[in-house]
Amino acid sequence: MRYSAIILLIMLMSSTLLFAQKKGKEKIELQVNEAEKKVDVMVGGEHFTSYIYPDNIMKPVLWPVMSPGGNMVTRSYPLINKEGDRTDHPHHVGIWLNYGDVNGLDFWNNSEAIPAERKDNYGTIYHESVEKAKGGKGKAVLETNALWKAPDNTTLLEEETSFTFMASEDMRIIDRTTTLTAAVDEVDFTDNKEGMFAIRVSRELELPSDKPTELVDSHGVKTRVEKMDNTYVKGNYRSSEGIEGGDVWGTRARWMKLSSEIKGEPVSLVIIDHPDNVGYPTYWHARDYGLFSANTLGQKALSEGENELNFSLENGEETTFKYRFVVASSDLSDAEINEMADEYAKK
Repeated sequence: MRYSAIILLIMLMSSTLLFAQKKGKEKIELQVNEAEKKVDVMVGGEHFTSYIYPDNIMKPVLWPVMSPGGNMVTRSYPLINKEGDRTDHPHHVGIWLNYGDVNGLDFWNNSEAIPAERKDNYGTIYHESVEKAKGGKGKAVLETNALWKAPDNTTLLEEETSFTFMASEDMRIIDRTTTLTAAVDEVDFTDNKEGMFAIRVSRELELPSDKPTELVDSHGVKTRVEKMDNTYVKGNYRSSEGIEGGDVWGTRARWMKLSSEIKGEPVSLVIIDHPDNVGYPTYWHARDYGLFSANTLGQKALSEGENELNFSLENGEETTFKYRFVVASSDLSDAEINEMADEYAKK
């Protein structure tokens, strides 16, 4: 039996190596463009995503995000008017990290749409610098600094973030590690459903819905639609706990998959939580209309009062949040995702 087990292990290792060789590693380049306030991430010469920090979105984000097959998986609106996009929640842009209640200020909902007379209730994350931008074969690293500021320009949190980009033929991975350090006497993250690591996805990745909504066309004209056309809308959530569809909202899981098809390409988006995060395993603020978010801090709001977490940092104290985002040109299985989650947990 012992020799049989050894032979089986060798076979499994060989098949894993063959899989890695078959998939290959793509060259990743990071192109820093300070004038346009962005860093483009190129995989095999093709645009994968960009780290952008324009003044009008109140936080740095990754946008757009492309699948390995070249399809956009993030919503275009409000940065681009794409026909058929929803127009709700203009603060949902690309992939981002922020929170809805930091010392009473709402960083999550801040956008250009907030009237001037209400701006005192909102915080803004300002990009400060690119500390490192190093490309390579199959892997690239981008390190950035940012400041979480109150409306009076007081810095509440200093942010250091590292993005590790990995790419093979049919998969892209982004590991985000963000360290937040308190810059005032106390920083309180009061329990709130609006958080924390999130992506707003394209229409094709939404779950089918008959609810009325407002859509935009390519010219920016908005129209209210009483019944949605779900012809190309095939999204479905599945968690590490086996829960699917809209039922995943407010549940806990170490990972969540959103799968669909875009122009014939099977697509899986996966967010993986890290065991080192406060509040692990995360609650999921995942909606049928395309908001896909892991919220480790908003426990009372997402558990209907069953749990509560009010997290605080004193001046100089820090905490680190780690999340893995995967986009693949396949419908990833539970076993494949569990393997990635196990590997990520060791980092």
